[in-house]
Amino acid sequence: MLDRLPEYIDPLHLADKRGELKGQIPLSSLDRLAAMLVNDSGSITVDLFFGREGRLAKIEGHIKAVLELECQNCLGAVSWPVDCNIKLGIVTSIDQADRLPEDYDPLIVEEGKIPLKNIIEDEILLTLPAFPKHQQPCFVKKIDNNTVDPIVNDEPSSIENPFSILAKLKNTGDL
Repeated sequence: MLDRLPEYIDPLHLADKRGELKGQIPLSSLDRLAAMLVNDSGSITVDLFFGREGRLAKIEGHIKAVLELECQNCLGAVSWPVDCNIKLGIVTSIDQADRLPEDYDPLIVEEGKIPLKNIIEDEILLTLPAFPKHQQPCFVKKIDNNTVDPIVNDEPSSIENPFSILAKLKNTGDL
């Protein structure tokens, strides 16, 4: 086990040795993810186990972090906990990926060493929502200087359907 995570890993070699990687990766080092964050301070806790199950080289593990994403309603920061399990089958071709057991996702390795942060970043990006938002209604408008009124309204709108005229014509037979 390593205290400091390596930048590049050889997944097949680690699987043969039954390697284990535990440590933290700074959020600021994950370029694609950092662009989506309000604040990229902090880190991701990584706990990965490499091994083989018959001929299948695999990575299993756990990723945990708390990210500050931008709420798509109010554009404020929303804390988003990430707590996901990883179960990857290491393959070298699409044909091998097609033969993986259903509970494994493919990790296609063309060359020997790959960046560890790419694996972690891909797994986190897959768990993030397309439109992150707060659990409670967060749109607000000021009525006066002291009170705040939520803009979100759960009542159905009373706007008339523009196609209601067609429905009336259909019922009367004038069409």
